[in-house]
Amino acid sequence: MAARITGCARLHFGFRNLSPKRDRLFGGLGVTLERPRVVVEADPAAGVLCTGAASVDDETVAAATRYARRAVSLLDVDGARVTVERSLPRHVGLGSGTQLALSTLTAIARAHGRDPAIRENAGRLGRGRRSGVGIAAFEAGGFVLDRGIPTEAYPVDSAAGDDPTAPPLATRKAIPEEWRFLLVLPDVSPGKSGDGEDTCMRTVVRRANPSIADRIDATVTQRVLPALVDEDVANFGRAVTTVDRLNGLWYADEQGDTYRPPVGSIVDEVTDSPAVFGAGQSSWGPAVYGVTTAGRAAAAREAGVRALSRAGISGTVTIVAGRNRGSITSKNKINRKN
Repeated sequence: MAARITGCARLHFGFRNLSPKRDRLFGGLGVTLERPRVVVEADPAAGVLCTGAASVDDETVAAATRYARRAVSLLDVDGARVTVERSLPRHVGLGSGTQLALSTLTAIARAHGRDPAIRENAGRLGRGRRSGVGIAAFEAGGFVLDRGIPTEAYPVDSAAGDDPTAPPLATRKAIPEEWRFLLVLPDVSPGKSGDGEDTCMRTVVRRANPSIADRIDATVTQRVLPALVDEDVANFGRAVTTVDRLNGLWYADEQGDTYRPPVGSIVDEVTDSPAVFGAGQSSWGPAVYGVTTAGRAAAAREAGVRALSRAGISGTVTIVAGRNRGSITSKNKINRKN
């Protein structure tokens, strides 16, 4: 049987703490999106063979091959034929690496009738070193907040280990049905990833001002979470903007400003729209998000198009709903010639 897994993008609003002067580091928060999606299909085979649809780039296929080989070893199965049917834009702030890794792992596991043991194996695939948002989004969707990791478990002065433990989930809440997210993807260089990201994060952690963590923590507990419970989109948008901008103070030296240039001008332009209740940069960017509603979607989209135009940058602008469920598994009988 072939197993087909569909995973979705996520927005990352930032972390609760990056200072080693506090007991726990990180503590990511973000939301799961209905689109864009990654789709991976796998069926049992002898050895590992990965291919991609015409729209899938070679780097994504190469990454899927690495994840597939590791997954086959972790699951102790003979092999898999893996096809990446659809992929997320790589390194733009939508969680492409984690979604591809977990989709590949789960597709291979389901094709062999095995449990993917997502939380156990995510770290063994190199995911969840700092944030658990992508893992939680894959598992159940919605708004997610993870607990971070003990400060002593993070190697501030050396490279991260191969098998980190994924940060446990602290809170998951449903995203109100009427809420929408403006997604602006400017055509600029990708955000940080891999070893370069690890190096930057260790530098940021060493320098992080702990007082910023206190302000973020108060914003999350007193504003972000109550706004979700009350389904108050205006207060939610303003609160996540505060979290995002405070995180930017930690990252300014590494990315050139509170938001990586030229993202800042796009965020500012979007924020000025009365149809957008809050805006920011997802992860290292360059993805820009805005918080809006279904009724204001058209005006919010116009604000995104206008922001790109005034910045003199091409790109794509979409309005997407939040997603309150995790990945989708489907199985199909196969009839392929070896």
